[in-house]
Amino acid sequence: MENIEELSPLRISPTVRALSSALRGKRENVHDSREGNGDRVFPDPEKLWFKESSAKNLRNRDFLSPITMLNTLFADGQVPPAVMSRVLSLRGTGVLPVAGGEVMGEGLRLRVDRVAAFRTVLAAGASDYLKPSSQREGCVVINCPALHPKPDTPTPDTLSLGQLRTVLIADHMGAVMSRQGFEVVFCPVLPEDSGMVSFLRALGIDWPTAPANWTTEEQEEKIHKALENSPYRERVTERGRRTSGGGRKVEEEENEGALRINLKRVFQEEGLLGYDPTLGTSTVHRDSVSHLAQLDLSTADCTVAMATTLHVTSCQDEFRQQQIAMLWRASGATHTQRHLVCGPVKTPGCLLTAAQYLQLRKGQMKEASEMKYGDKVEGQTWDDIIKVMTSATVRFELLSTVHTSPVTLDVQREGGVSTKGPRGGVFVMYNCARLHTLFDSYERGVEKGLYPEIPEGSQLDFSALKEEGEWLLLFNYLIPFSELLDQSGQALDCEGGGARVNIRTEQICKFLVSLSKDFSSYYNRVHVLGEPLPHLFNQMFCRLHLLRALRELYHSALETLNLPPIRQL
Repeated sequence: MENIEELSPLRISPTVRALSSALRGKRENVHDSREGNGDRVFPDPEKLWFKESSAKNLRNRDFLSPITMLNTLFADGQVPPAVMSRVLSLRGTGVLPVAGGEVMGEGLRLRVDRVAAFRTVLAAGASDYLKPSSQREGCVVINCPALHPKPDTPTPDTLSLGQLRTVLIADHMGAVMSRQGFEVVFCPVLPEDSGMVSFLRALGIDWPTAPANWTTEEQEEKIHKALENSPYRERVTERGRRTSGGGRKVEEEENEGALRINLKRVFQEEGLLGYDPTLGTSTVHRDSVSHLAQLDLSTADCTVAMATTLHVTSCQDEFRQQQIAMLWRASGATHTQRHLVCGPVKTPGCLLTAAQYLQLRKGQMKEASEMKYGDKVEGQTWDDIIKVMTSATVRFELLSTVHTSPVTLDVQREGGVSTKGPRGGVFVMYNCARLHTLFDSYERGVEKGLYPEIPEGSQLDFSALKEEGEWLLLFNYLIPFSELLDQSGQALDCEGGGARVNIRTEQICKFLVSLSKDFSSYYNRVHVLGEPLPHLFNQMFCRLHLLRALRELYHSALETLNLPPIRQL
């Protein structure tokens, strides 16, 4: 019977922690004989080891403790035999099995027992590697200010590319956090017959809707009354132009009777960090109350008492959204609020709305498909493929950059969309389709009697996986993926960071592009379905187990982008 360590999914972070503990031992300091009776403080445990990822370095090591770390820990960087023995005999839940190690010029090299790792990951199926390592609890309300009336209801023809970026990030974050176990509620609710709903569905976004006659008037009245009774309300009777605390001018109006809230007092007196000190005092307008009513109704849908609200907004709208957040707080809402702020989207030489951009990319995708596949590009099947490929192109263009940084798009019509080369969404979807084509070919071989059915992984000898690309696919993608999914929820938990939160929203897209490059290189180099000879079947089946897990990995990652896999091209 296998022990629990062998049954536990292998993880990178627990392995690095265990290696650091083995190298450091239990003592807090290490005596440095070169400094008399002085003690040397250990370096940061997270810096003692790092995982290799490049194909070049993976040829001779999987983890490395740099020589600078060894020099800090041990006299002349010499690892004592007892410590080396402790490192090489490492065991533990989720820890990758160690095959050997040696100290070389760059540091302590460690090599994983790759056959054991292949067997652990593939023999029982890869499902544990395709989901977060742990399930979270709580409710997250994902609020997208770009979709709120201001005061008019936005349409695809008024939605800017910067605002479209926030909608796509909100949708992606919702999918990721739902996978982590969070209850996710999207805000605002949109009229079901609106053009915006149809536009979002064309991008694969299933945003919540309500009947056209649905209103928030009752909740708006409650919000307005709460603000009238707020301790942060300011009563102003003077007439004329007024400036807030930071010098921002507001319209000249009859101030007598106007409802005004001192937003600066809200975040100062409630100890909320990271808000703009120039928020000052704000007049409450109808569209603001409508926004707050939608937020109130969204949090009411949560099944837990307290929710975290994530406002996904553009940098141009950040100040306005901070005003909304503090108005909501002034009305009595106590939910945690974080702001994920997105950089602008630039289109040199051209100004496009979101609707025009989507139409441009769809036309370019259809043209590129016709050039490659000719007359086959017709009918509902190809319409569906072009829709998904267009959505993939748009998502990867707007999500592959760190959310705080600007995105620059090439929207010149002659630029086109290529179906070849490592260019984001199209390249990823193409390689996912190649995996489906491979297994379709294998199934046809089974039907013809060329190949037997794939046996269980426990019946295979995984030492047949010797090609460097095979280990790279397992070690860089299959094993680390679950920890990649964990990170968004961890970012929300960070305290003391202020109003803004930085989440690595670009990671899944970059992960998929990198995976596709390495898979494409491997697939072009290795003939997976070999001659139907019995002595070749073990290696072929080992490779099919690996590539089947890889196909599931593609599906799992694309699911967080709300992109269905393309099964043939």
